[in-house]
Amino acid sequence: GKVSFTKPHRRLNMMSIFERSAKNERWIVLAGLALVVIAGLLTTLLVGDRLMMAAMAGGSGTLTYLVLLFIMWWTMMMAMMLPSAAPAILTYAAINRKLEDGTGAAARLTAFVSGYLLIWTGFALAIVMLQFLLEPKIELSMMMAVVSAAIGGGLLVAAGVYQMSPLKSTCLRKCQTPLLYFTHHWKKGSVGAFNMGLSHGLYCVGCCWVLMGLLFYGGVMELRWIVGLALYVALEKLSPAGSLISRFTGIVLIGWGIWILTQALS
Repeated sequence: GKVSFTKPHRRLNMMSIFERSAKNERWIVLAGLALVVIAGLLTTLLVGDRLMMAAMAGGSGTLTYLVLLFIMWWTMMMAMMLPSAAPAILTYAAINRKLEDGTGAAARLTAFVSGYLLIWTGFALAIVMLQFLLEPKIELSMMMAVVSAAIGGGLLVAAGVYQMSPLKSTCLRKCQTPLLYFTHHWKKGSVGAFNMGLSHGLYCVGCCWVLMGLLFYGGVMELRWIVGLALYVALEKLSPAGSLISRFTGIVLIGWGIWILTQALS
């Protein structure tokens, strides 16, 4: 009798379509993240200029200044943290496509990313309020770096100590192994995706929140400092030697901070 190849061919075609869509999804997500990062950096610079003009005009205590400050911090956090979140986002997209019904996959991915971004939005809001309250009491340069060497040295030491803390290690492991995280915390549906985004975003904040404080040492509006910290965070999270890098950086920061404090007191 005749051998029919209809079904195998259909199966092969479906697999080919699946593989192509998976590859396209990966590139679409990465391209989207790249656009957000570029837009975030540009917005940070533009808003930073407006903030400097407002501060020079004596409007640093106004509502307009507060709104601009939030926009600057929010876009800066998106630009700095999304690159290191790419593995978690791509891992979620892959598992979501395989474990759940194909319909609504984009909505669930959006929900996951939204939960992640909401956590960093909350962090940006908290740091804006803290800066707004402390700015009249702590002198900052035009690039929003602390002028006091004692405070700057204290920031470096605090960041170094946190780099070697158990909490930092726990949060870093969660960020480095998103597949393991999803294996133990998977939740179905868009609500589940949103909750996972919130949860994983908390670990991300726990990993990096003290490092973000170093922006006040190098300058909140200093582009080289922003890009340098973003690259370091990505290296720490994406490198297999991230834990060693974190501890080594902690030692360097503590030594640097002590040297700054010694200079300030001499």
